[in-house]
Amino acid sequence: MCVCLLLEAPLCRRNDMLHLILKAALSGVLVLAISEAARRWPGLGGLVASLPLVSILAIIWLWRDTGGDASLIARHARATLWYVIPSLPFFLILPALLDRGTNFWLSLSAASALTICLYLLAVWLAGRFGLSFG
Repeated sequence: MCVCLLLEAPLCRRNDMLHLILKAALSGVLVLAISEAARRWPGLGGLVASLPLVSILAIIWLWRDTGGDASLIARHARATLWYVIPSLPFFLILPALLDRGTNFWLSLSAASALTICLYLLAVWLAGRFGLSFG
């Protein structure tokens, strides 16, 4: 937390707001770049989307916002790994449904619902084995 926030200095609040706007803008540009690349070159778009760019940005923001809390970042990275695993079937189900001619929104909804169920199953299984996602 910014020391000047404790003092409620208007300049620091403005800087914090600019920081939030910068984070949102960079994240938005990343999504835009991925979608544009995928529209022109699906393979390249898939490659760029598969890179952990959002995670890297989140880790950088977390590092900056916590003053370099390495333990928190390590826990975040570990939790991200555990959540990536149950999300992988999404990328099998969605194209399979679309290739069969299933409506886009129905395909997206079904793949997303499956992913949510797999997340819940993963959290439940982790608890049964004494693992923590964070």
